[in-house]
Amino acid sequence: MTHGLLMLGMFTMAYTLLAKKLSNGILTAPMLFLAFGFLMAEAGQMPVAEAEHLLHIVAELALIVLLFLDAAQINLKSLRERHQWPFRMLVMGLPLSVLIGTAFAALLLPAYPLIVAALVAALLAPTDAALGQAVVTNKAVPERVRRALTLESGLNDGLALPVILLFASLTAEMMQQDATNWVLFGAKQLIFGPLVGAIIGGIGGVLFLAAKKQKMTTAEIEGIGALAMAGCAYLSAGMIDGNGFIAAFIAGLCFGNVIKGQCAFIYEFTESEGQMLSWGAFFLIGLALLPNAVAHLDALSLTIILTSLFVVRPLAVWLSLLGTDAAPTTKLFFGWFGPRGLATALFALLIVDQIDHEIGETLLNLAINAVWISAVLHGISAVPLAKLYGARMAGNDGAAEMAAMPPMRPNITED
Repeated sequence: MTHGLLMLGMFTMAYTLLAKKLSNGILTAPMLFLAFGFLMAEAGQMPVAEAEHLLHIVAELALIVLLFLDAAQINLKSLRERHQWPFRMLVMGLPLSVLIGTAFAALLLPAYPLIVAALVAALLAPTDAALGQAVVTNKAVPERVRRALTLESGLNDGLALPVILLFASLTAEMMQQDATNWVLFGAKQLIFGPLVGAIIGGIGGVLFLAAKKQKMTTAEIEGIGALAMAGCAYLSAGMIDGNGFIAAFIAGLCFGNVIKGQCAFIYEFTESEGQMLSWGAFFLIGLALLPNAVAHLDALSLTIILTSLFVVRPLAVWLSLLGTDAAPTTKLFFGWFGPRGLATALFALLIVDQIDHEIGETLLNLAINAVWISAVLHGISAVPLAKLYGARMAGNDGAAEMAAMPPMRPNITED
C-alpha cells in the first residue's frame, strides 16, 4: 500500500510539472489518472478492496464539494437573460437527451423494462467540462462558446441527479424490491433534499454577507465556512431522508445567488483543491472499477455508449438550439463536446446498491466504460477540433454569432 501511494504521489508531482505542456496536447488529466489507476490495479501495486472503500469516501466528498461549488458560481438571472445557449441546452437539451437516449436504449435492451432504459439514458446525460479542458481553456474558441460549455456542465449534473434517483426508485419498484418503501424513500429524497439545501444555502448566504459587511471574517476563513455549509446541507438532508447531494447542489445555488460573486474562494478552490479531488476520484475509479468494467465491455455496451456520444447528445443539442443564433457548426461543436465524466461514474456508484444487483452491476460497468471511452475520444479530439472550429468561426461562419453576442462579464455570478 505504501509503495503504491508513493508511486501515486510521484505521478501527481510529475503531472503538475508538465501540466501546462500537457494542456496543449491530447493527454488530459482525467485520462492520465484513469490510466494510471488501471495500470496500478493490473500490476497489483495497490489492494483493490481497500481502493473500493476509499473510492466511496472520496467520491462522496468530491461530489458534495463540486456540486456545491459549481452551483455557487451560477447566477440564475444572468443565465436566463444573457446566456441563451446554455440555458436552452439545460432546459431543453438535457430532457431531450434523456428522452432520445431512452428510445435508443429501449431498442438495444429489449429484455429490460423501459424504466431501466430511461435510467441508462439519465446516467449518460450529464457532462463534465474537465474531460474537455483543452476546449474550455482554448483561446481559439470564442469566449461565448467556452462559457456556454462551462455553464452547461456545471449545472447539468445537479439537474440530472433527481431524475436518476427517481428512475432508480422506479426501477427498484419494477424489480419488486420493497417497492412501496423505495417509492416513499425516493419521494422524500426529491422533496426534503432541495428544501434543506435552499434553507441552509439561503440563510448561510445572508449570514455570510452580514459577517463580511461587519468585517467579522476574512477571505482566507470564509472559504472554510462555505465548505462547512456544503457538508451541513448534505448531513442535514440525510437526517430526514432527503438526498444530501441534491441538498448540497441547491445550497450552493442559493448561496451563490445571495452572495453574488463576493466569495473569491469558490473560484480559487475549484481551480486548485477541487482539481485534486477530481484527480483522486478518477485515479480510484481507474484502480477499483475500471478493470472489471473493461472485462465486461461487449458489443452491446459499446453500441449504447457510442450511440450516446455520437447520436443522442448531438441530436438533443441541435434540437434545443433551434431558433437561436447558433450557427450549424456551433451546434455540432456543442453536440460533440459533452464528455461523460465524474458525474456519470459517481451517480452510477451511488445507485448500484439501491436496485437489483445484476442490473446495478451492469449499469455501473456501462457508466465506467462510458467515462474512459469518452475521456479518450474527447481528449484526443479536443485540441485539433478546437483549433479547426476556432479558425472556421473566425471567418464568415462566425459573423452572425459575433454580431448577436451579448456583452460578456468577468464571471457569471455578476449582475
